[in-house]
Amino acid sequence: MKHLNKNLCKSIFSIASVAMLIGCSDNYLGQDPLSFYEPSATYSTESGLQAALAVCDRHLRYMYTSGNTNNAPIASDYIFSDIGIYGKTDATATDLQDDLATKIQPTSGLLDNGDGNHIMTLWNESFNGIKYANTVLSYIDKVETLGDEVKNAYKGRAYFHRAIKYYNLVFWFGDLPLVTRIIDVPKQNYKSTKKEAILQMLVHDLEFAVKYVSSQKDMTYYGMVNQEACMQLLIKCYLAVGEYSKAEQMATDLINNHGLALMTEPFGTNNPGGNSETWKITRNVIWDLHRAENKIGSFNKECILGIPNMSTQALVAFTAMRIFGPFWNNGGLVDPSGKSAGLRPARNASTYDPTASWVEVLGRGIATMRLSNFAQNGLWVVNGEMDRQDLRHNSEVGNWVNMTDLTYNNPDSPEWYGKHYRLYHPETNALLCPDTIRSWFDHPLYKVFYNDAVSDANPSANEWQGARSGSNGNLYQFRLAETYLLRAEAKLYQGRADEAAEDVNIIRRRANAKQMYTTVNIGDIANERARELFLEEFRKVELTRISMCLAKSGVPDEWGNTYGTDWDKQSGTTLTGGSYWYQRCVKYSIYNRGYTIASGNATALNYTIDKRNLFWPVPNSAITANNKAELAQNYGYDGYNTSIQIWDNWQDAVADEEKTE
Repeated sequence: MKHLNKNLCKSIFSIASVAMLIGCSDNYLGQDPLSFYEPSATYSTESGLQAALAVCDRHLRYMYTSGNTNNAPIASDYIFSDIGIYGKTDATATDLQDDLATKIQPTSGLLDNGDGNHIMTLWNESFNGIKYANTVLSYIDKVETLGDEVKNAYKGRAYFHRAIKYYNLVFWFGDLPLVTRIIDVPKQNYKSTKKEAILQMLVHDLEFAVKYVSSQKDMTYYGMVNQEACMQLLIKCYLAVGEYSKAEQMATDLINNHGLALMTEPFGTNNPGGNSETWKITRNVIWDLHRAENKIGSFNKECILGIPNMSTQALVAFTAMRIFGPFWNNGGLVDPSGKSAGLRPARNASTYDPTASWVEVLGRGIATMRLSNFAQNGLWVVNGEMDRQDLRHNSEVGNWVNMTDLTYNNPDSPEWYGKHYRLYHPETNALLCPDTIRSWFDHPLYKVFYNDAVSDANPSANEWQGARSGSNGNLYQFRLAETYLLRAEAKLYQGRADEAAEDVNIIRRRANAKQMYTTVNIGDIANERARELFLEEFRKVELTRISMCLAKSGVPDEWGNTYGTDWDKQSGTTLTGGSYWYQRCVKYSIYNRGYTIASGNATALNYTIDKRNLFWPVPNSAITANNKAELAQNYGYDGYNTSIQIWDNWQDAVADEEKTE
């Protein structure tokens, strides 16, 4: 099997403007496919539909990375979670996302593709993706040369693409307008549909997709939606709507009957990392599993759906080392003699030392999103013991980098050259790092390392960033490891915590973890998701979904809290109450601790988060553009109004789409 057909990829570029339709701006709901092509002609052939679906497949990457080398859409999801905070402390006051409780409003704070958050990128690109999928669904039945079975397969793939966008949207933004078709005239009288109703529609559509979309083993190319990906997304939707038994059964089917298996031994290409003289990688399965060149192909039995993102297929830069790595060479970070701690000389510089070239290993991080202290430390404590044997937290094999693993490389400081970084002066105990938010945190190198072909080929380079032009930036959409953790959730909600523990332990054994569980609570499963799926799952999305599951099931969280029908209707910044998502944010991260931090160019960082931030506000621009009906605003934000009509079943919302006035 191969990656996406190269000829098909060429057709993507030639026809991209067909699917690019109109941009998601104030009139994003008017899903009009007009372009310099005539839609009725373009989509009357199978090749036109293939091109439209190829655009859908390609579009998956835009939910992770937009090509901005300083930030990425997925980072915005993580700063609203228990394991990440915004770390770029030299951002402007309007960009800086420390005070989320105050700054995130319907009319402000929702940013698009800059150094701040990418919340509007996620909104816009989600509706773009829905538009692409709706294009296929609106025209498929007009292709008279196709039989019903082939048409259903196309419909199933389009349903997946629409479903994955709406799945994320409802757990980012709550109740939303439901858009299921391409319309002939602009529509400005949409009403919102309850998130629960949208999820029911996704279940309906994905059950269809599972029935008709081909299994990967029957497909020629990788990177196209397959039956297994439809199953994985359906499992999540089953959990969200409370169908726990169905979720478990489908997870078991996916695990046992589709030729998938966890990778347990090193495999694929042996990538030694950036510079083995400076930082040696002892080859191991976790490192190999997360190398871009190993993510997609028949050799990787664990990948359910990968996202090809290579230079030959119009790579979208994913500068992960820059965005998610520490600013370790901050000029203010000094060694005990007062000299700059970390330099990044080019390989053709006289000061270059291959045994101390940390820029090749780590890249030039700017910490737009940094891990919380919990994600660096407490997350890895299991059964009361810090587990550094776990390959996902193991610096001995090179997967995980602690700040104290770095060595000083300033030749002007010979007494400290080659010695390990210190946070405090050994004699005076003075802080040697002026910005511990941005410049001092440990991180999983195996997750963020991508080869930087541009810098690798340039002897004068001194700023490795990761996958940019010429690099291989392949991504995971779904892996089998997550299927085990989803099945663990399903078992837990059905009262079988001991059985759920074994599904978690399967993942832990593969990672060579020292500690195992005899029983689990939802916190254990959520923690394992954080260990295993960093930068693969949308963390806020999944914690919000789990919050819904806990409220539906009545299962207590790790602190014994239970959640009722008001789980999504609370606001404020007190430490009690709110949703499960909120409790993890305030217990495991820096949010709402009641103090400010002087750091970088900002004089007072105050990291806060509100219970209402469980859902981001529906952008005011979308509400005002829909000027012949009212869209609902989320609880706690300006414009929230309980008297606004909201569809409580998806069939009524779909029927209403035909009404344009």
